[in-house]
Amino acid sequence: MSKPTEGHRFAAFRHTSYARFFVSRFFNSFSTQIVSVAVGWQMYDLTGDPFMLGLIGLVQFAPALLLILVTGSVADRYNRRMIMAVCLVVCTLCAAALLGLTAFSLFAPLAVFAVLAVFGIARAFLGPAMQSLAPNLVPAKDLSNAIAWNSTAQQTATIVGPVTGGLLYGLGPNVPYVVSIVLFLVASAAVISIPKPPQRMAGATRSWESLVAGFRYIRAEKVVLGAISLDLFAVLLGGAIALMPVFARDILALGPWWLGLLRSAPGVGSVAMAVWLAAHPLRHRAGRLMLIGVGLFGFATVVFGLSQWAWLSIAALVLMGASDMISVYVRNTLVMLWTPDELRGRVTAVNMVFIGASNELGEFRAGTMASVIGAIPAVVVGGIGTIAVSILWAFWFPKLRKIDSLAVPDENRLSG
Repeated sequence: MSKPTEGHRFAAFRHTSYARFFVSRFFNSFSTQIVSVAVGWQMYDLTGDPFMLGLIGLVQFAPALLLILVTGSVADRYNRRMIMAVCLVVCTLCAAALLGLTAFSLFAPLAVFAVLAVFGIARAFLGPAMQSLAPNLVPAKDLSNAIAWNSTAQQTATIVGPVTGGLLYGLGPNVPYVVSIVLFLVASAAVISIPKPPQRMAGATRSWESLVAGFRYIRAEKVVLGAISLDLFAVLLGGAIALMPVFARDILALGPWWLGLLRSAPGVGSVAMAVWLAAHPLRHRAGRLMLIGVGLFGFATVVFGLSQWAWLSIAALVLMGASDMISVYVRNTLVMLWTPDELRGRVTAVNMVFIGASNELGEFRAGTMASVIGAIPAVVVGGIGTIAVSILWAFWFPKLRKIDSLAVPDENRLSG
């Protein structure tokens, strides 16, 4: 029988440190979304080239890939709370730099990409520290609830942030950057206010074996490998977020406010699903539901690519968000629960690169294909590829498919 806190919708918030962490995570995500919409619209207005939109994602992803052996090790060796705080301050400075470029009419691709590269470096260190900190703030029995609320914070920001970014951009190109600076500062203050939590630090050895320990663990643990790689290839193929300005302006004939609405639609589905999962955690057939969710994500991507109506596009994006949340929830819970705390930063760094690849690199893929074959075929082909990935992974990773409950690893959690 479950303990009283288990299954309680707000179990994670009974821990004050987690509540502060939640606030920091939300305002960080909110501000990042505002910056993303503003930069994307500004860049497309300036160049009219979808390839540039793809480069925005690639420039931000590259640091996470290049620094993968460093970022996870830092999260395992040093105070994760302070790493978050320093990275959020750097993000604040990057938003200030974008404000300066805009205010003084210096907004140009090379200058913007330079700022976004620094922004990407900060996010490369922020990701592993932030993801690894949450399990230090709540007991294991409340971790799945915390992960659901983490996703809610992320996706609520994904809903509100783009709409806010579009509205603020309509008031003037400087306004969204000013607001993002304030929000990054709030996020920094919230994480600094968290008392230093217990953390099992990695040993002092800085050998090659220590640096690649995260890779070795993922390779050995097929469930974690399958879950992470599923997300990588599914969203790498199915991601269409980078092409939102093209669909909003050229295909659906909409303005910047509608762009924000389109960007927010996946978050609506994600938040609805995350809130439901917080109150009704998956008890059985978690692996199968994860694979089904990825397949639905691909189907919804195809519908979005073919749609010529704003209402259908929004409905498809909502379904994309809801189905993707199932995969995110299962994957994050598996990675956090199955990984020892002293390895969690390095494993999370690898996971974050996979996430970055499935988002930023996926945006580069979409932008490149769109410039060659057009935006609609690029999205439709990607969605079909995502469906194929969900089917292939069901056969290639049978242990993942048979995962039943999301609990501490033992031999009894595989379904027959």
